[in-house]
Amino acid sequence: MEDDKHEVKSFKELGLVEQLIEACDSLGWKNPSKIQAEAIPHALEGKDLIGLAQTGSGKTGAFALPILQALLADQHAFFACVLSPTRFVWFWETPYDFYTYFSSMVFRELAIQIAEQFEALGSSISLKTAVLVGGVDHVQQSIALGKRPHIVVSFLLYDFSFFIMCKKHGHLFYLLCIQVATPGRLVDHLSNTKGFSLRTIKYLVLDEADRLLNEDFEKSLDEILNSIPRERRTYLFSATMTKKVQKLQRACLRNPVKMEVACKYSTVDTLKQQLRFVAAKHKDCYLLYILLEKCESTSMVFTRTCEATRLLALMLCNLGLNATPISGQMTQTKRLENLSKFKAGTCPILICTDVASRGLDIPSVDMVINYDIPTNSKDYIHRVGRTARAGRSGVAISLVNQYELEWYIQIEKLIGKKLPDFEAQEEEVLLYLERVTEAKRLSLMSIKEAGGHKRRREEDVGHKFHGKNNKSKRR
Repeated sequence: MEDDKHEVKSFKELGLVEQLIEACDSLGWKNPSKIQAEAIPHALEGKDLIGLAQTGSGKTGAFALPILQALLADQHAFFACVLSPTRFVWFWETPYDFYTYFSSMVFRELAIQIAEQFEALGSSISLKTAVLVGGVDHVQQSIALGKRPHIVVSFLLYDFSFFIMCKKHGHLFYLLCIQVATPGRLVDHLSNTKGFSLRTIKYLVLDEADRLLNEDFEKSLDEILNSIPRERRTYLFSATMTKKVQKLQRACLRNPVKMEVACKYSTVDTLKQQLRFVAAKHKDCYLLYILLEKCESTSMVFTRTCEATRLLALMLCNLGLNATPISGQMTQTKRLENLSKFKAGTCPILICTDVASRGLDIPSVDMVINYDIPTNSKDYIHRVGRTARAGRSGVAISLVNQYELEWYIQIEKLIGKKLPDFEAQEEEVLLYLERVTEAKRLSLMSIKEAGGHKRRREEDVGHKFHGKNNKSKRR
């Protein structure tokens, strides 16, 4: 049986119809990935699935293609529901900050990207797409739902923390052909939006299932599952499946086929991973050195904070490199603009946080640089998974300073191997020290000046907000 799986060379052999084969070809998918080769035949036979595959292995295609093939035979609205979690911890000082930053997070890009992939694969059947985001009026979202999309995709917020009081259901929501929401918002629309129901759902997909099956989601997920017919197909996929498999029964799987195309926490074979131990004060010099050495590459540089993305992008621009940041502190328009520049190749360096380590499918990423080592070792898997996707080769270089050694050791334990050194002569690297120091000084000055204007604006808004509260109290 194992030999048979590896003999599959084309999407046609998997049983896909010609329309979808042509759609795959138009996306550059010449051959199915391992997870697609294993999952699609079972899915087309009408079986429930539990799939474990690493980031960048083609999981979206593994569940999207069978769903679209079924939709070709029976087209109707609200045909499938895809649930996917994301984790974000943020701290706000004022309600103004909450609504400003929360409405501008990167989850929109993930939603748009999923919409694009479904649209591309379903172009022959004019698959409907619409995107609903947080901060949009509930009525407008209801109108979008009234257009009756075929596929509902819901992004669920996991381990979401903040330091202010806010509305229970005031969370992020998307809809594409495909709808993206938090559990609370999705449940809210199921209860209050006229004509919206998941009773016609034929397929349920739980992506990143290990996170979805956390207790954080228990109540809302149960409510959603109670709104979906028991007679359906259920697919569970994850890059990192944990021991919470016993909770899968909640999702009402029936005799699922379980497949695992990689070890528990693995990276793809086409990825070349390296590390360099550096002094914290010299990390910027090494970053510049690597980017100049590989100046023909498109690169994603991962940092730990939104502030660092901005600082590094400014510093690199001051050094003559074309870099752009993407973070939750930017406006939606600016983030999409920067992401489009990177995807188009006009800006080859993208500075980002872990929010961009999941979901963003940019095939042309040649290199990932871990400027800051992730504190959660599993995030390393997702970061480096942005390159070497769909059989392509890629490079991942981690810069580890004296304060990050413990986190790096945890990564080694997770992936089960030691990474080779990225070779560089320190004397040659430190030739950039004076230039880097000056560029960083100018960048910090620029940020400080801009921060003064921002604080004044926030103070004005804060006075207005607290003024309203004081009036309410006096009344």
